[in-house]
Amino acid sequence: MTGDPGPTRAAATGPGAATGPGAGTGPGAGTGPAAPPPPGRWSARFLQHLWSANAVTVTVLAIALALLVGAVLIVVSDAEVRASYGYLFARPGDALSASWERVSDAYATLFRGAIVDPAAVSRAVQGDGTWAAVFRPISETLTSAAPLVFTGLAFALAFRGGLFNIGVQGQAILGAVGAGLAGFLLPLPVVLHLVVALLGGALAGAAWGFVPGYLKARTGAHEVITTIMLNSVAAIFIGWVLLQSWAEDPDRQDPISRAAEESARLPRVLGWLESGLRVHLGILLAVAAVAGVAWLLNRSTLGFELRAVGLNPDAARAAGMSVTGTYVLVMVIAGGLAGLGGATIVLGTAYALTSLVVGSVGFDGILVGLLGRAKPWGVLAAALLFGALQAGGRAMQTGSGISLELVQVIQALIVIFVAAPAVVKATFRLREVRTGGLSGVAARGW
Repeated sequence: MTGDPGPTRAAATGPGAATGPGAGTGPGAGTGPAAPPPPGRWSARFLQHLWSANAVTVTVLAIALALLVGAVLIVVSDAEVRASYGYLFARPGDALSASWERVSDAYATLFRGAIVDPAAVSRAVQGDGTWAAVFRPISETLTSAAPLVFTGLAFALAFRGGLFNIGVQGQAILGAVGAGLAGFLLPLPVVLHLVVALLGGALAGAAWGFVPGYLKARTGAHEVITTIMLNSVAAIFIGWVLLQSWAEDPDRQDPISRAAEESARLPRVLGWLESGLRVHLGILLAVAAVAGVAWLLNRSTLGFELRAVGLNPDAARAAGMSVTGTYVLVMVIAGGLAGLGGATIVLGTAYALTSLVVGSVGFDGILVGLLGRAKPWGVLAAALLFGALQAGGRAMQTGSGISLELVQVIQALIVIFVAAPAVVKATFRLREVRTGGLSGVAARGW
């Protein structure tokens, strides 16, 4: 006699049913729909991922750590603040307050010189100032960032193709020479002259990038060695150009070329507001170049082959891809991008060739490419950061008496900490990135 099993089954599925380890796990266990996750589970996972060793968190904390080290250097480099530490144990408040005032004033000046000055905004709103003064800091940041975007892309694209393009500096110099010569030697109409000058810079840089790419493909010569040597050749070449009678400025005694014609100069974006705002069309061309490189890498057949060669050239060769052809092509494109970086300097701000016309924009572009993790939109963000540091550094030098070299130290520290994520992870005790779920959005390191 077995009785009615119905109530027993009903009781087993009621609110008080057992939920032990073995409950409902047998062969006859129910397979109904899973219960929804408890409220707040996604937000908890998001916060857990936010404090993990992913690319975004590591980069932000690397910047914060670099600024912290920079604050220490600011304190150490100031004689008055150092003197207050001589009686630290007697009056600790003096040393701490002096340090805080010095560091806060320096970084506030950097912000005002790179982004916006709140006092200038207040004066403009009240009618006591001009809006040009409000936009001047961001104008300087974008002006400094424009060539860095091109040179950063030149390094990043070659890096994704498995090449370490140290020759960005030389390619930018040749781009400046090509654009400058086209700017003052060719008598052309307004729009056509600008287009030809930009193409001249891109082609000159591409030709300079072709040499190490061809040597790498045909002879196996390492691109680091050849590009470093070509940097020196480019520096000598621009010096030779400046000594030629058809290039030198007859009204100047120092080595400088003739100025580019007005028709070949990049128009200023905010020129309608004030002629002193230097940001020009080059920043818009730089954003277009970022979008183009992103499409090339992620949406085109050439980009797929480029990434495949960069990850594993032997496997790419076995799959029928031309590794040597890819090496040459990627260096040509990278050289063209670097050449555009040099062209934007000559046609946008300098207007004439000198031996130091491009400064260190090529070497800074390598840092930008590394900080952007060799990804186009990351390069854009890194270039904007470096442009802000350069523009704010100049303001910090004049407004707070901080040397511009200190800003360069902060830039280097940012790259060091980003390139060594283990340091940032250990300092802030970041969690490991887990695969799947929300952590799947994390970008991989190099």
